[in-house]
Amino acid sequence: MKIEKEQILVENQQQTTFHNESFDFLGSSLDKRGVDVEEVVQRLADFQVAIPSWALGAGGTRFGRFSFYGEPATLEQKIDDVGVLHALTGTAGAISLHIPWDIPEDYKAIRERAASHGLIFDAVNSNTFQDQKDAKESYRYGSLSNRNEAVREQAIQHNLDVIKIGEKLGSKSLTVWLADGSNFPGQDNFQTALLNTEDSLKKIYAGLPEDWKLFIEYKPYEPNFYSTVIQDWGTSFLLANACGEKAYTLVDLGHHLPNTNIEQIVSTLMVKGKLGGFHFNDSKYGDDDSTTGSVKPYALFLIFNELVYGMQHNPQNPYPAWMIDASHNIKDPLEDLIQSLEAIQEAYAKALLVDQEQLKVAQQQNDVVQCQEILQNAYRTDVRPLLERARLQMGSALHPLMTYRSLQVRDNLIKERGRHTVATGL
Repeated sequence: MKIEKEQILVENQQQTTFHNESFDFLGSSLDKRGVDVEEVVQRLADFQVAIPSWALGAGGTRFGRFSFYGEPATLEQKIDDVGVLHALTGTAGAISLHIPWDIPEDYKAIRERAASHGLIFDAVNSNTFQDQKDAKESYRYGSLSNRNEAVREQAIQHNLDVIKIGEKLGSKSLTVWLADGSNFPGQDNFQTALLNTEDSLKKIYAGLPEDWKLFIEYKPYEPNFYSTVIQDWGTSFLLANACGEKAYTLVDLGHHLPNTNIEQIVSTLMVKGKLGGFHFNDSKYGDDDSTTGSVKPYALFLIFNELVYGMQHNPQNPYPAWMIDASHNIKDPLEDLIQSLEAIQEAYAKALLVDQEQLKVAQQQNDVVQCQEILQNAYRTDVRPLLERARLQMGSALHPLMTYRSLQVRDNLIKERGRHTVATGL
């Protein structure tokens, strides 16, 4: 299914008058606060978030998986679904593939299909957390950290193969997340596992094209519940430093223990020039992959406040690669992704409204109350008219979720694909 501009235009016409009134009111208020509204709108329009190919079908748990019907059964259909998201929001301009779940058969055709939707290919993601069919070695006891050299070499080669696939797609980065770890005390030697991982990552890094980046992700637990080899940002950071200047830490919002100060981690990595990528989601207890901003929206705003500051003051840090990393059992995956994109843009817009100069003065004066007021004044602003104006400027839907339902996208996908298709890799 492909949404045409004319369909969006018809839907927008019904809401334009109310939008103009809301935008004019907010614009006048922000102008009095010294905010360059046009600049904020342009930055929102420029902000693009990659959609992972695995987020387009229903996810699962250890206990079951419940399809939402009309799932994309092929890579071509996944690209079409991201095209729907991008047409509606104007913000989903890239797709991130997981290998070997989504290996193209015809690279030229796949690139042309993505281009027809205005999409590019973001980071490619390797998979050494599960055994693949006909694989000679097993990752049951780890991959890049495994005590068995043959297992490590297989895992290294897989990552090098993923890089080759990414090159054919026009990707410029590789994301490595390891499930490696242990479930019981004494199962692994921590130092050996870490040193094996470092050695393996260096070999992968050596295979990077000159203009590529390596993103090293971290996670405190799961699937292992005693230790994880790359369990926190510090371990990822030291491994990135060991690899070289093209290696970076990747922050996933769901990969932290409860109450972790993620905004401080972001700030530290950016000042050191090592924040390479960012995965959006939300969580209540662990890596729930909940809808971004659905549980802790103020925390998301505080993180974006540090991201905005870092992007303005840390030229040593590359522009981060943004991606949503979520998978659900309950919601329509496309509706969930629309909600996540909205929450991300809201948090970004609010962070752009923070008066950094005023905040710096309050900090220097140790005026703690005023510091809080400055942040919360920005957070309490209803920025939705700014998001709407950015989408209108891009020819996207003023209200993406409303338009998605009005155009009966899911019903049409079910008619095209049937009720029992299953997305690859899930």
